[in-house]
Amino acid sequence: MKILVTGASGFTGGALAKAHARRGDEVVALVRDPESAAARGLAAEGITLAKGDIREADAVARAAQGVGLIQHIAAVYRTAGHRDDYYHAVNDGGVANVITAAQRHGVGRVVHCSTIGVHGHVSEVPAHEDSAFNPGDIYQRSKLAGENRFRAAVENGLPGVIFRPAAIYGPGDLRLLKIFRGVQRGRFPMFGDGQTTYQLVYIDDLVDGIIACGTHPAAVGQTFILCGEGWVTLDTFVGLVAAATGGRTPRVHWPMWPLLTAARVCETVCRPLGVAPPLHVRRCEFYVKSRAFTNERAREMIGFAPKVSLREGAYRTAAWYAEQGLIGPIPSHDAFGRTVVTRATA
Repeated sequence: MKILVTGASGFTGGALAKAHARRGDEVVALVRDPESAAARGLAAEGITLAKGDIREADAVARAAQGVGLIQHIAAVYRTAGHRDDYYHAVNDGGVANVITAAQRHGVGRVVHCSTIGVHGHVSEVPAHEDSAFNPGDIYQRSKLAGENRFRAAVENGLPGVIFRPAAIYGPGDLRLLKIFRGVQRGRFPMFGDGQTTYQLVYIDDLVDGIIACGTHPAAVGQTFILCGEGWVTLDTFVGLVAAATGGRTPRVHWPMWPLLTAARVCETVCRPLGVAPPLHVRRCEFYVKSRAFTNERAREMIGFAPKVSLREGAYRTAAWYAEQGLIGPIPSHDAFGRTVVTRATA
């Protein structure tokens, strides 16, 4: 099959594009800069590069010509310094461009990457695909706008599938690096009571789920949450990171209000100046927003079956960071296992 992957320069899109190529699919990757290291890595896997921005309707249409499947992964995440209209242009307007391109070329199936963030802070545990929407920031609101746009197109005949991934991690990801590095150095601050629920999905498991969304006959017209098996508290997650890196868990849990106050002040001062705030509310909410979901629908309908436990995934991620020189040396796998067992039975 010939496949277009948007967002292929990113962590998830790149892993997905390479996985499709290794399956024998003919892959086209929409990239803004074909000379970037990420794009060159794609080309080395035999992937065709199509230069363009997801905000450019003509570029998306050219890239989609002749493909049977579009995997739409492109998005702007919680990077500081962007105006609200930029989030909407990428996370909602980009969806419109993908829909138009798919309809123009008669693409057989389109898979859209949303996020569990559209549910915001969940009030029911576990939350599921039909749980209430509760977006809490511009990223989540713009992603929900894009998802709603895509769903409307599906209801009008577009052969589409929506998936909402949990927090994505694994070798190649840098978003969790600050946590791993801080815990290893004994400098990771813990705010709140540490009992907020947290749920992740390992990159290899997520890629398997996305491919199933694009190939399984039962997927069309459906929405799936793709997450790892079970959720943990933040204290538990940080404990796993400590065991994987040879670091230590925070001994003090600081109150949230000084952190949130400082973040609001930073945003108020920096935004009018066009300066990226060193601290902003979205990142602080990591400590207080509960995320606990079930992947039951994806398991039953498309055979989604995560294979990498959070324990194993945390160690593999730490090992990759260490190999890249991003953190210091880590314990052996056996030593890690003994530490985890000791802490679990203590």
